[in-house]
Amino acid sequence: MILDTLENADLYANLHPAFAAAFALLRREDLASLPEGRHDIDGDASYAWVAKGPGRKAAEAAIETHDTHIDIQYVVEGVDTMGWKARKDLGSKTEESDDTKDLAFYEDAPTVCADVTPGMFAIFFPEDAHLPTISDGILHKVIVKIEI
Repeated sequence: MILDTLENADLYANLHPAFAAAFALLRREDLASLPEGRHDIDGDASYAWVAKGPGRKAAEAAIETHDTHIDIQYVVEGVDTMGWKARKDLGSKTEESDDTKDLAFYEDAPTVCADVTPGMFAIFFPEDAHLPTISDGILHKVIVKIEI
């Protein structure tokens, strides 16, 4: 997991060939006005999902992992208290993985939680279990999905 501000994003651009384009999208001046839903960067290889709505309680959510994608979760508005746990330390899945969505859920609680505020992002690799969208308020986020 990487947690930082968008002004430092160039420090991570060389970690994956698609990161530069992902960070360019997150730096768009009109980012806050992009409509909700999917926005392609490079087709299915990398795309952004704009989401707006109420956060959820940690007790109502399950920690998740992805096998074939990296998440860059950027907060536009609100405070997202994101949880993290090393994937190797997870217990059993709560249900079988959905390969079409590249998503698996677990009953585990996060090891660490961090408040991610506007202008900050978290990068979650397949080795990172994460519990996003935890908030008492309304969240406006952009989640960039990057194929490994």
